[in-house]
Amino acid sequence: MTIRVARFLDVADGLQPGQFTIGDRESVSSLADLDPVYRQLLDDPVTAVVSVEGGDGRSNLTPVWFDYEGDLVLLNLATHRKKVDWLRKNPTATFLLMNPANAYHWLSLKCTVAREVSEDDPDEGHRVTAQLDRIWTKYTGNEPPYGLRDPSLDERRVLFEMSVDRIATFGRP
Repeated sequence: MTIRVARFLDVADGLQPGQFTIGDRESVSSLADLDPVYRQLLDDPVTAVVSVEGGDGRSNLTPVWFDYEGDLVLLNLATHRKKVDWLRKNPTATFLLMNPANAYHWLSLKCTVAREVSEDDPDEGHRVTAQLDRIWTKYTGNEPPYGLRDPSLDERRVLFEMSVDRIATFGRP
């Protein structure tokens, strides 16, 4: 697997010709090979903004809890949400993770859905619930189980496993 990374020129060390344009491109063989300055954004509880194509063809932006395993980005959604249908129709998404302490330190991931797993799947459904509990703890510090299921319905979840197609990086912490 090869992931293309576009590194934008930033202004961390002052003004420079071509700033805010792509300075260079490189390839990494996995997310683990990313510069630690950017991998930190994947590992820390940084709220991501995910963009998927909505029903009207325009980008739908939503803040989400970010998670990944190996080289797969994981997006856990309640099945009754529109975003689930939209991802099934157009299985692509872009994630933006921006350092909350410095908006000029960010990472963007363009992803394609590789597969989805239903919480009701008899063989793998437990993974969906376990992943939801894991990000609940990562982002809230609370013990499982995930505490935000809609009490007005029998909320079920689906886990979208996404491969990373391209990455863009900018800035430093």
